[in-house]
Amino acid sequence: MNKKTVFSGIQPTGNIHLGNYLGAIRNWAARQAEKVNYFCVVDLHSLTVPQDPAQLRFETRSLAAVLLACGIDPQASTIFIQSHVAAHAEGCWLLNCITPLGWLQRMTQFKDKSARQESVLTGLLDYPVLMAGDILFYDADEVPVGEDQKQHVELARDIAQRFNALYNADFFVVPQPIIPKVGARIMGLDDPAVKMSKSLADKRGHAIRLLDEPDEIMYAFKRAVTDSGREIRFSDDPEKAGVNNLLTIYQAVTGKDNAAVEADFAGARGYGDLKMGVAEVVIETLRPIQARYKALMDDTAELDRLLAYGAEQARAVSQPKVDEMKGMMGLVMPG
Repeated sequence: MNKKTVFSGIQPTGNIHLGNYLGAIRNWAARQAEKVNYFCVVDLHSLTVPQDPAQLRFETRSLAAVLLACGIDPQASTIFIQSHVAAHAEGCWLLNCITPLGWLQRMTQFKDKSARQESVLTGLLDYPVLMAGDILFYDADEVPVGEDQKQHVELARDIAQRFNALYNADFFVVPQPIIPKVGARIMGLDDPAVKMSKSLADKRGHAIRLLDEPDEIMYAFKRAVTDSGREIRFSDDPEKAGVNNLLTIYQAVTGKDNAAVEADFAGARGYGDLKMGVAEVVIETLRPIQARYKALMDDTAELDRLLAYGAEQARAVSQPKVDEMKGMMGLVMPG
């Protein structure tokens, strides 16, 4: 049976945190052999809002290094930077020319973001078409996304079906949005009612960022919100949400079941011991990831080699697809 193809795009906005790792990235790495995977650092998407060029370059390389450090294997998956593969931008124009403007104006994210901005850049309107190309040029069957991006994958489906109908061909695979079953729902340490978030990860004490130093990790856990009790058990009680979140993190990191997790803290003198115990296992889990990340960022030639290899693999799939599109649409191909 042929393996399904999966396309995952990740914006280089920094602040990859423990929730991202436990909920998604760790599973991506562990299950690479099951499907044909494309992991793309979508730097072109970042340009829809003003960027500091030097910071964007750093964040792009940093995210690629984080993914590799977390176990994404260039021999098992294709990992690359979006702007290194010209087919994405070239093919986006072709898709633009068959996409009705009204489809883009109906996108919820565009309406929400444009309502908050006096001057709206064209890229903000058009980036769902670029995203559609990211997906369609690799014949992706599945696209793991959050609820906020599901509408954009549905647009990619509409564009694929429209192209297929216009040119009377079964050319594009019609992708399916996949809302991942979260491996572990990790909440903010400062507010266990709020999911740990990239957008809040700069707020000290909210999230554990994958590259945080041990002292910073310990600081965040020591100040994690709990309650006035002493019982260390899993609970659905909203009053115990902070303790439950700490136990969930410990469980996700160690792989132990509920009973074993609770047994580990049966002799705890209070929540201080719980916080210390969770911090220690998180620090030890992140230590090899951080070491691998540092090695990659220090060895720019090796990181560049891995990304160049990934881009070559991606081009070998996407450029022929875009070239075939051009021929179908009536463009003269170079001799």
